[in-house]
Amino acid sequence: MEREELETLVFQSITLNGIFDHVLIFWGLIKAPFVVPLLRLMVNICLVMSVMLFVERVYMGIVKLFIKLLRRKPEKIYKWEAMQAEDLESGSLAYPMVLVQIPMYNEREVYQFSIGAACGLSWPSDRIIVQVLDDSTDLAIKDLVEVECMKWASKGINIKYEIRDNRNGYKAGALKQGLKHSYVSQCDFVAIFDADFQPEPDFLMRTIPFFVHNPDIGLVQARWKFDNADECLMTRMQEMSLNYHFIVEQEVGSQTYAFFGFNGTAGVWRIKTLIDAGGWKDRTTVEDMDLAVRATLQGWKFVFVDDIRVKSELPSTFKAFRYQQHRWSCGPANLFKKMAAEIATNKKVNLWKKLYVLYSFFFVRKIVAHIVTFTFYCVVLPLSCLVAEVDVPIWGVVYIPTTITILNAVGTPRSLHLVVFWVVFENVMAMHRTKGTIIGLLEIGRVNEWVVTEKLGDASKTKASSSVPVLSNAPAKKSSSAIWGRLNGLEISFGVFMLFCAWYDFNFGRYHYYIYLFLQSIAFFVVGVGYVGTLVPNK
Repeated sequence: MEREELETLVFQSITLNGIFDHVLIFWGLIKAPFVVPLLRLMVNICLVMSVMLFVERVYMGIVKLFIKLLRRKPEKIYKWEAMQAEDLESGSLAYPMVLVQIPMYNEREVYQFSIGAACGLSWPSDRIIVQVLDDSTDLAIKDLVEVECMKWASKGINIKYEIRDNRNGYKAGALKQGLKHSYVSQCDFVAIFDADFQPEPDFLMRTIPFFVHNPDIGLVQARWKFDNADECLMTRMQEMSLNYHFIVEQEVGSQTYAFFGFNGTAGVWRIKTLIDAGGWKDRTTVEDMDLAVRATLQGWKFVFVDDIRVKSELPSTFKAFRYQQHRWSCGPANLFKKMAAEIATNKKVNLWKKLYVLYSFFFVRKIVAHIVTFTFYCVVLPLSCLVAEVDVPIWGVVYIPTTITILNAVGTPRSLHLVVFWVVFENVMAMHRTKGTIIGLLEIGRVNEWVVTEKLGDASKTKASSSVPVLSNAPAKKSSSAIWGRLNGLEISFGVFMLFCAWYDFNFGRYHYYIYLFLQSIAFFVVGVGYVGTLVPNK
């Protein structure tokens, strides 16, 4: 019996060795004629894209520096005069009519806060209409939202509770339908807030004057402020990325070309601009960006005001964040495909603005940035450690990414010590963004998938409110299927790949990237097993 077992083990060993030998022989045959040239080509393509991204980031950094040094504020660039306080009490007709739209979908945790904040805006009561657009499919939540609207209506607020019998067009469809009501015809401007956004009372007092004194302004966008940025490491990483987006990308676009992508919330539109642009369209998952591009092609100007900040909530579970990032990467790529020719042939804006929108705004930021981040740092660079014949210049591996990282990190000084975590986490998310970008460009698979970002609200506020039913906090036992469902196979696979490359580079490599490769593999594993940051479960 023991002899038979020994023979079996020897046979298996010979078989495995034979397979390994065949793999090595096959690798030797294809390496020189196929692998090396292909990898060199990929390295060169990635270096070109890296330079494109580097130039874009440095350019925006320089412009932002001049904006800071010259203290260029929107109130100084455009005519801005405060609304007269004495008119507020009398409800003067000098105040334009404003519509406030709050689209929501099963927002149990946050609906009270957004409705309360909108109803608390400082504006003459006879010159404002609050419109709650409820697409909820949960009847219990629907009833709660309607009761909340009735409560504010009893206090004298002009609030409208509007529902639809379908969810066609998702958010874009709800906003479009909301503008069709007869009472909207008396409104000049529309402010939009998602269900987790809470504007300060003076929001309209600070934004509407831009429209009143500058007839060519079509949009005023405020900055987001994050209530739960300190909830976990993942929310801190998001804060770093979004702060750069607002502080640099939005402000530079506003001050140089009077154009940037509408963020979908915390902004005010001139209704005439909406009409000129053709209204809301649901052809992509970024209806806000779609509207902004069409409006700028009609010659309207946009203003970003960094000093006006609106409280909001960041996704605190990886599942919610992943769905959001898919929408934010797939949608712009799909929109670029649909509108590139229209932008290029437009006659109402000058050549430089068209180049800015096509090259800088779309191509570099929405396509190149995602693809090069994942392809170069998670595929090409690790592979180059396995193929000694392929050289990757140090300026492409160290100098360019270091500069880009520093330019991004300075927007959130309090998180500078977390920059390494941010780099490896962004590289993991770049995989999902690249996938979304390709889906958007090719218009395949989940190109029009819309998953509403889950909002958890402020637990203390929810518990303090007796009118909101609170679900049981008793810990639930997780089934094995739930645990397996939390695993992300693609991330785990890349974690294994990066770990192998780190081991190979440590033992046989000449680049000594093994520390980066090891850290990146850990990031893939952490996300892959369903935990991000400070052990936030992927629920």
